[in-house]
Amino acid sequence: MRTGRLEAFSDGVLAILITIMVLELKVPEEPTLEALRPSLVGLLTYLLSFVYIGIYWNNHHHMFQLVRHVSGAILWANLALLFMLSLVPFTTAWMDDTRFAALPVGIYGVNLLLAALAYYVLQLAIFRREGSASLLRQAVGRDVKGKLSPVVYVLGILGTFLSPWLGIAAYVAVAVTWLVPDRRAERFVHEHALED
Repeated sequence: MRTGRLEAFSDGVLAILITIMVLELKVPEEPTLEALRPSLVGLLTYLLSFVYIGIYWNNHHHMFQLVRHVSGAILWANLALLFMLSLVPFTTAWMDDTRFAALPVGIYGVNLLLAALAYYVLQLAIFRREGSASLLRQAVGRDVKGKLSPVVYVLGILGTFLSPWLGIAAYVAVAVTWLVPDRRAERFVHEHALED
């Protein structure tokens, strides 16, 4: 089976998740900057989660530029990733509603950790399907960011019990590392992207 349906479904789910998160934002009742102040926490949590969904969308897009065909295992692994990402609006809202209380910030980190692990499982399913000739395996290479991110998530989760801001700092640090484009990977995708 080609990748088109999987990609279209995934794109739709991610778009819905972003829409759900923006609908959670509270609109000020007055047209003043002072009235906007209570909404700032919601805007910041939305921004962080929007960036994470965007990172997954971007990496998912690049990943499937290098995949020839999907299998049942790849479909299920992709659904597991989408399930973990579908929890992001819930954990984001909880973190927002509690004004960054320790437990919700920690659970948000667990959500991010599980999404990262699901993405890794999806990669493994693709590697198995495509074998040693996998273009994705070549593009991923040593995957330093992919291996380091779960470690930072765990440190952030543990750090929330000292201060929720340690957790937030860890989650922001991971997001920033993924926002910095890896030119080598992008060049590899450009050179090897499969024609539809």
